[in-house]
Amino acid sequence: MPITLPETLPAFDILAREGVMVMGETRAARQDIRPLRIGLLNLMPKKIETEAQFARLIGATPLQIEFTLIRMSEHQSRHTPRSHMEAFYRPFHDVKGERFDGLIITGAPIEHLPFRDVTYWNELTEVFAWTQTNVHATFGVCWGGMAMINHFHGVNKHILPAKAFGCFRHRNMAPASPYLRGFSDDCVIPVSRWTEMKRDEIKAVPGLAILLDSDEVGPCLVEDAAHRALYIFNHFEYDSLTLKGEYDRDVAAGKPINVPCNYYPGDDPRRPPQNRWRSHAHLLYGNWINEIYQTTPFDMSRIGT
Repeated sequence: MPITLPETLPAFDILAREGVMVMGETRAARQDIRPLRIGLLNLMPKKIETEAQFARLIGATPLQIEFTLIRMSEHQSRHTPRSHMEAFYRPFHDVKGERFDGLIITGAPIEHLPFRDVTYWNELTEVFAWTQTNVHATFGVCWGGMAMINHFHGVNKHILPAKAFGCFRHRNMAPASPYLRGFSDDCVIPVSRWTEMKRDEIKAVPGLAILLDSDEVGPCLVEDAAHRALYIFNHFEYDSLTLKGEYDRDVAAGKPINVPCNYYPGDDPRRPPQNRWRSHAHLLYGNWINEIYQTTPFDMSRIGT
């Protein structure tokens, strides 16, 4: 089954050209089926690119997905056309009376700020509370995952001496986890962040389980069963050229930046990068969608109860 998107959303044409099954809203309304409602709270500056990345992953499952794009109510995006935001995004205060089977909260390029200095932090904590009453399962990504684990458990982020940047091997710490079904013993994941979460601080919190871990860049995927949440601090959703775009941007701006390690063949930025994480990315998000499908109430009014 396909993912349901507005036919004028740029991600619709991008995914259709890639062979991903997409369906317009009019056609979806004619089908006698209960789709999974998945929201994307998009905090990234390049929102159109991020929409396509996550829609690609959750749209690859056999289930029909109704995809809803959500923004912070008062925060205005400076990098995405206002017309796009008005046409395709709903502010959080418009959706908080509704229920969702799943919610993805993206990262945001504000790692240097203390959480409580973020301009929309108060509303974001309202979102976190809302996930416990109106959302069946939540997936916090990079800064979004760090913010959630800090809010619910007080685990702090720590500034790194240098940016963790490149593709790093991670160990499968929980082969029996339904979220890692089909995973190899290790896998490569793109990393791009200036902060980290400490392994010992996560392990000290009862109920948190580290599912993917790296000797080089620390914990990656954490399960928080009590809050029906996963937190991932790295970027399985990245396209093949996302790290290249970040590297080229910083080089052009004259900023000090290392070549992303283990990304270009021979670490040579003149050569085309190779995608070595795509299959595991689809496995993880497909497993997450499957777990939602297996456990969410058919009657959406019971979500959160």
